[in-house]
Amino acid sequence: MIEIKNLSKSFNGKDYVLENLNCKIKDNAIYGLVGANGAGKSTLLRLINSIYTSDEGSILIDNELAYDNEVLKQKMVFVPDDLYFYPSYTLMDMAEFYKAMYHNFDMNYVINTANTLKLNPNAKISSFSKGMKRQCALICALATNAKYIFLDETFDGLDPVVRKYFKKLLADAMSKRDTTIIMTSHNLRELEDICDNLGLLYKGSILFESDIDTLKTNMFKVQISLKEDFDKKTFKKLKILSYKKIGSVATLIIDEEGKGSRSFLESLNPIILDYLPLTLEEVFIYQMEALGYEFESVI
Repeated sequence: MIEIKNLSKSFNGKDYVLENLNCKIKDNAIYGLVGANGAGKSTLLRLINSIYTSDEGSILIDNELAYDNEVLKQKMVFVPDDLYFYPSYTLMDMAEFYKAMYHNFDMNYVINTANTLKLNPNAKISSFSKGMKRQCALICALATNAKYIFLDETFDGLDPVVRKYFKKLLADAMSKRDTTIIMTSHNLRELEDICDNLGLLYKGSILFESDIDTLKTNMFKVQISLKEDFDKKTFKKLKILSYKKIGSVATLIIDEEGKGSRSFLESLNPIILDYLPLTLEEVFIYQMEALGYEFESVI
């Protein structure tokens, strides 16, 4: 498990990129960290991986301090947003480089995955497109068999087909090898169908985090119309995150938390009663509104 306590980091001693951040990431899960550009996502990953030192706070991985811990580094691999490869290196050269650092590196995995993706493992990576370079980095990271994989802007530059393939590879690593994957993105839709948990990073701290399944099964958009005139007070028994009425039809966003909202609404003998699913982005929008934030200003 990764446990972050009161973590703060600034680069000029004044303006904090991260401030008093607290977070727990359970094992054998895919955790998505979302936030606008400049929210501190990359900084957080670099702190966990000992590329930066924190000003305050601690990072524990498997109950050990993470900073400059050689034993833990064998369990961790990091793919940054700004990829770098030695100019003359091929994918096989990179694989050999990784193999020298990771005892459980799987060279066959690199070769087989490269063949599936039709990547020439003996061509210079410098000649590859942005997306192909990202593929090389992800292949080598997965081949390390590390317990913790950290991916910054994971799918940047990948076309939809290749993105879907790598999502499958990441899910396989999590389920078959008990891997914990932490990935960042500024795009919620990119992470919606793969992550178990999501955290929203805003102004240096985790503003909101939750299990995705719980979020999506507890919240509903309801459209309702009644025979008699009504207002928000009519639904005071419900936990309403948003209420809008246009004409005779109201749209409610409700968080029912296992309570029987449908039976209550049906007891009002509605003319119209429709339950509609919410996208993950809509869930975050309404949760942020409930907390007093405008979603557009957050991400």
